[in-house]
Amino acid sequence: MSDAPSDHDLAPWVAAQRWYAAKGGAGPTLRTLSTDDDTRLVLDDAATGAVLYQAPVVVRDDTLTDATADLEWVRGLAARIDGGPESLRPIGTVTAARVLSGEQSNTSVICDTESGAQVIVKVFRVLHHGDNPDVTTQLALSAAGSTRVPAVYGALRGSWPDSGRPDGTATGHLAVAQEFLPGTRDAWRVALDDARAGVAFADDATRLGSALAEVHRTLAEVLPTTPATDDRRRAALATMDARLAAAEREAPAIAEHADAVRAVYARVAETSWPDLQRVHGDLHLGQVLAVPGDRGWVFLDFEGEPLRPLAERSVPDVPLRDVAGMLRSFDYVAGALARDADPIDSGDWAHEARSAFLTGYEQGTGGDLRAHREVLDAFELDKAVYEVVYESRNRPDWVGIPLAAVARLAARSSG
Repeated sequence: MSDAPSDHDLAPWVAAQRWYAAKGGAGPTLRTLSTDDDTRLVLDDAATGAVLYQAPVVVRDDTLTDATADLEWVRGLAARIDGGPESLRPIGTVTAARVLSGEQSNTSVICDTESGAQVIVKVFRVLHHGDNPDVTTQLALSAAGSTRVPAVYGALRGSWPDSGRPDGTATGHLAVAQEFLPGTRDAWRVALDDARAGVAFADDATRLGSALAEVHRTLAEVLPTTPATDDRRRAALATMDARLAAAEREAPAIAEHADAVRAVYARVAETSWPDLQRVHGDLHLGQVLAVPGDRGWVFLDFEGEPLRPLAERSVPDVPLRDVAGMLRSFDYVAGALARDADPIDSGDWAHEARSAFLTGYEQGTGGDLRAHREVLDAFELDKAVYEVVYESRNRPDWVGIPLAAVARLAARSSG
């Protein structure tokens, strides 16, 4: 095999990777679009739709090896990030690197550096034209001095031919480098362990709410905001209605609540909404780290809801979407423990945690969530409807968790 494997040689290797999207099909039909700067961008004309992958490889003893596991390639990637226009602080020389196991859609490499700092470099595997909100949002927060995200070292963009664009070229983010935070646990694990042990989470939940409010305040200061106009409200509610209709088709158990849910959506169409801004977009307890010491809660993965198109994920949104996502996550702690081999009733724990989280968020924003309670209920209902479909497809015995939330929220809002 040559040092530059052909697309035919590369195809079976790509098909075997965790991040390959069209598993179960006939296998990829690849076309290399770019091999600049020691990376390789290949288009797979899959039956389910064309997908562009970042697939850098090196050849060792006639065997294809993922370049993210090659120290010299990683050193070159770090140098390109340092030399690019989106560098905030230098990574410097990488002395050792190891790939983080378990990821499905991207590849993260933990790097030891000559300065003694540890940096995690996330290599995006599926590429899209435009800004990746996981990069731009955290760059904006880090540049503003926020400690609520891992400090960003920098990011790297690439370009590739795209006949569908007016100038024939697309650009997008290839990688981002951030501070690595060892010795941490995510908030889901912390909350689950506390609930299982009967330890109150109220103080931590209050601090979590305040931390989210701090993130939202900073984002509103450094990135554009816009009023929630009639057109924007209608667009958001149309998405909710469409999701509910799809849920009725796929999960008939939701049908008995559908009219009550639609009534909630209809009411909030006429109420006041908070201004729209950049948000996390897919927030739950698993997206937050508990960092030892005084730093507290740190937020991760600002890519937004995975099923939404990339361009939509950078559009200003309602900050209550993030609040609703966290409320649903507390509910899932109680639901998970109720399904343990030795079931635990932690409903009161979850109620207290939800209430404390909302208190912390109100304290952090200086606002009163009661002024937007119906809007928050609508976003929590929308999230629960999404969860009903997800659980119906993947964990049917868990579908009762979001169904109970749909029933509760619809009944409360109609009362």
